[in-house]
Order: sequence, then structure tokens, then C-alpha cells
Amino acid sequence: LESKGQNKRKTMMDNIEREFTRMVKEHRKTIYTVCYFFSKDADEVNDLFQEILINLWKGFPKFRGESSHRTWIWRVSLNTCISAERKKKRKGETVPLDMDINLFDDSAEDMKQIRMLQNRISRLGPFDRAIVLLWLENMSYDEIGSVVGISAKNVSVRLFRIKEQLKKMSDQ
Repeated sequence: LESKGQNKRKTMMDNIEREFTRMVKEHRKTIYTVCYFFSKDADEVNDLFQEILINLWKGFPKFRGESSHRTWIWRVSLNTCISAERKKKRKGETVPLDMDINLFDDSAEDMKQIRMLQNRISRLGPFDRAIVLLWLENMSYDEIGSVVGISAKNVSVRLFRIKEQLKKMSDQ
């Protein structure tokens, strides 16, 4: 009798693991996108990815389906990266090891524009960066609001202010 119960629990766990694995495979691009948006260091991106997976796994049994898996994964990913950034700021900034490799060795004008925009976006606060990332992913204001926990109208207002802030920034 006890072994039947154990088998049932094992089958249930196997099903949960399969569903979790399927969900992560389906949405791993989203998770990596968030990680790369918050860090350009490969090791840190991998650490953030792992931390997100841990948080998703911990929260998976509590996921009630009140939003889509996609929205939930965006929210967990962004919250994890924002929290990691806050912890990093409390610890103090680390200086990355410069290997004298330029991944953007293209001197075309459009690459300069992209680098300038990335530089400016990286100076925004974590919450504003999250909104920009979701907007760049072509999410609707309703979807963005659902992920970050504000109204669609508030998303519209914040995006307007963020755009104005980006225009006023000088490149350093």
C-alpha cells in the first residue's frame, strides 16, 4: 500500500518535471533576453538564468494560471534580474576583466546608434529598463502592465517619460 502511494507521488513529480521542462524550453529565449538585457557579462548572464530557473521551479507549484505562462515567466525573470541588480549595487560594483575583445567591431553608423541606445538604456532604473525591454519585444501595453504590475495607461505614461529621458541623455 505504501509503495502504491510512493509510485503515485513519483508519477506526479515526473509529470510536474516534464511540464516544467517543456515550459522552460518553450520560453528559454524570453529568459535569456531578460538576462542579456540586464548584463553583458556571459558568466553573469548564466548565473541570472540559473537564478531565474530556481525561482520558476520554486513558484511552479503555486502557479494558478491566472496569467499565461509567458506573462508569469516575464514577471519572474524581470523580478529576479532587478533583485540581483539591487543586491549587486548594495555590494558595490565589480570591475569586469577586459580581454581586449570587441564584440561590436563593426564601424557602421547603425552599430554606433545601437551602442548609443544600449548605453542610454543601461543607465535607466531597473523598472524602466524592464518596461523598455517588454516594449521592444512588441508587447501590448496591457501585456506590459500585466507583467510589471501597473495599468496599461501607466505603461503609456511611463514609456513617454522614458523616451523623453533617453532623448535628454548625453553619451558618455
